[in-house]
Amino acid sequence: MADSSGMPDVGIDAASEFLKASGLEVTVATGTRVEGHVDLDERHHTPWGVVHGGVYATFVESAGSIGASAAVADRGQFAVGVHNATDFLRPSKGGRATVVAEPIQQGRTQQLWLVEVTDDSTGKTLARGQLRLQNVPLPE
Repeated sequence: MADSSGMPDVGIDAASEFLKASGLEVTVATGTRVEGHVDLDERHHTPWGVVHGGVYATFVESAGSIGASAAVADRGQFAVGVHNATDFLRPSKGGRATVVAEPIQQGRTQQLWLVEVTDDSTGKTLARGQLRLQNVPLPE
């Protein structure tokens, strides 16, 4: 079931202030796929003028968590990241990037998601991460 924003009801505000500040706009969010995009610019830069690796790690954590939480929402659960391994493959000064997350494994207690961040102008992968998540009960 989706809320008024079109996002699945995963028991949490998938569009948190932190996610909004990152600039990631989620366009598809299901228990088997999350898609979105972000316009990377100077706000995302290190002092040396390239996108900060923590930005990519944020996208991995956010996209994987949204999808994994959507996958277990009907069980009264949500998913929390327990390990984020993000590889930064090439530097970027900015531009539109696409974020896609898909599950590798979805179990009763844990899930593993693969997330890729791709530069729209070149089609090259900027970062790729795996996120291990624990399925936990929704807070009351």
